[in-house]
Amino acid sequence: MANLWDTDRVRARESTNAIERIYITMRHLFIRGFYKPMGVSGKTLRESLLTLRPEIYGTIAEDKVELNGLLYVLERLPKGIESCTYINLTSNEGYAQSHFQPIIPPKRRRNCYRIDEEQMNIEITRGRSEIYDILTHLTFMFIESHKIMNNVLVSDSGSVTRDWEKLKEAVKQKELDHKERDIAITHVANILGRTFSEVLEVYDQFATHNDPDRFIRFIYDLGKLALDEEVKNEKRIITFSPVLRERLGHHIHGEMWANTIKQKLVDHDLFRRDIHIISANMHSVMNTLFAPQVFSKECKAKGILHVYQQLAEPGNDKMREKITHHALENGMYFLEDASGTNINVQVFDLNKCTGLEQSFDIGKKKNLPVLIVMDYAFGEQAYETMEELLKPFFTDDEKEYMPVGSISIMGKAGILKGVKGDIMIPDAHLFEGTADNYPFHNELKVSDFEGHDLQVLSGAMMSVLGTSLQNRDILHFFHHSSWNVIGLEMEGAHYQKAIQASGKLRGNIKPNVKVRYAYYASDNPLQSGSTLASGGLGVTGVKPTYLITEKILQQILNS
Repeated sequence: MANLWDTDRVRARESTNAIERIYITMRHLFIRGFYKPMGVSGKTLRESLLTLRPEIYGTIAEDKVELNGLLYVLERLPKGIESCTYINLTSNEGYAQSHFQPIIPPKRRRNCYRIDEEQMNIEITRGRSEIYDILTHLTFMFIESHKIMNNVLVSDSGSVTRDWEKLKEAVKQKELDHKERDIAITHVANILGRTFSEVLEVYDQFATHNDPDRFIRFIYDLGKLALDEEVKNEKRIITFSPVLRERLGHHIHGEMWANTIKQKLVDHDLFRRDIHIISANMHSVMNTLFAPQVFSKECKAKGILHVYQQLAEPGNDKMREKITHHALENGMYFLEDASGTNINVQVFDLNKCTGLEQSFDIGKKKNLPVLIVMDYAFGEQAYETMEELLKPFFTDDEKEYMPVGSISIMGKAGILKGVKGDIMIPDAHLFEGTADNYPFHNELKVSDFEGHDLQVLSGAMMSVLGTSLQNRDILHFFHHSSWNVIGLEMEGAHYQKAIQASGKLRGNIKPNVKVRYAYYASDNPLQSGSTLASGGLGVTGVKPTYLITEKILQQILNS
């Protein structure tokens, strides 16, 4: 048993060292201004990622091409990037005023622009975590592209296999019939080192409405650029614009974002009211406050949880529009982001929210608080946005402090013991790769969620440098060691760092401001088939989302 534990510790240490090398290398490349991912300058990044073997990238260290991992990164990178030789990471430099149409990845809110056939520009407005996220995904994608190249290149002269020639012919066709598709899948399966059934299983997941055969075009484009690198020495290049390198870390977007919120509060005479900040999504607080009134008949007939599940289903736009319209007429203000943070905000004046007594025990209170609900931040961006939001606001040359009563953070996280939909109530955040740890008193308790057929865990959360970099060895060590880590996410330590500094050091808020942290499990990276690459939560996340939201609102209204 001791030898097994020692082996696990060695693997965890190797993995930790690999993560540190990845981030040191990324910072060096960023300062340098450019690099070639599959050249000498990208070698350390590639080798470290192969040593780490993150769970989300599956078979990255094997000869066969990883399909679910490619689908995962494809949903977080701009469409068409697989065929671009030049990838330029920029700040917000005015491309919105150009004729270029923004390309927004399905699972990441970032503006990207296809400059020409060879170049893709990606706007970075969410800090270093966004750069790390993109570079990690690109490195993985390029490693997979060279697997394709190795499987089809016959000689140094550029001769390729018959499978590649047949794939090339299939790609030239606008649309394939069933027989032609099966033939193409047969050749692609040989190229990828996968079975016909494995390729068939993911084929439709890559498809779009306008391009049902996107998978084979994606694989062809990946392999073609890798062949060009090997045979023609046409290396892919990633560059960082001078403006991005100058602006990064200066909180330019966060300051604009926070000032917009504070000005809105001042304009509606809300700034001096008791204010509670909630980091969550853009639907759960609104629905919890207003669904019992808007859909009272449905709630009585089938229960409030059924209404929440209906609101979460893709085809129910009219239901969502109805409740949004009601909210805007009853005390909600919506602030669509224009700063570049990609964080929208809702402000609720609860004095104007009618019917709250139906759902909450508010007694005879007349002066109810104001809620600021901010959408999810991304990694280090959580520190930037929270720190700027908690700073005092200058009106007519006077410095005014925001009367913050509490800060609540609700989010998705990976769980290390449990299944999707379970709940985690942390008592500390550990910041991966550093000696930083942030213990705190959490107003939320495990007992608050008992009796709901969900597992509820209490312990420390690990704030990771990137969810795509976690592997089984590191997670197993932290879970079974005395650190008692129950889950992993990307923002908790950054939020708490900003809260503690604003209260105990800078005096911008009360030093004993109440904090609430609760997470629901989006995946279990220690279980095969339960990582983020295995798919989303679906309706599984509805119950924990609203249980946490209801408890947060109850505590705010009863305080």
